[in-house]
Amino acid sequence: MKGSSMNTHMGKIVVHNEVIAQYAGSVAVECFGIVGMAGVSVKDGLVKLLKKDSITRGISVTLNQNKLTLDFHVIVAYGVSILAVADNLISNVKYKVEEFTGIEIGKINIYVDGVRVID
Repeated sequence: MKGSSMNTHMGKIVVHNEVIAQYAGSVAVECFGIVGMAGVSVKDGLVKLLKKDSITRGISVTLNQNKLTLDFHVIVAYGVSILAVADNLISNVKYKVEEFTGIEIGKINIYVDGVRVID
């Protein structure tokens, strides 16, 4: 099982990376200016907006030296400051994922793969 683990006085806890990605993705799409997660087709090089059920494909989770690294591929709303959206995403995800998992986040990388006009 590919997951992030931590040792406690009672034993070992393993959290599957898919669970962390699902939670981080749900936090991310709640952030102001984020339209959704992006999926990039390797074959075509096209970017598409992922539906809620496949949100984890836009997120990569790795654990290195007991710190998580999260990579987000996002689509932002047209007309918003990308810097403000990224800062909001980083602070919300860092706080909520660390509280949820108990594992420190070392790095959050954000890749803006598209812009979309929202109504």
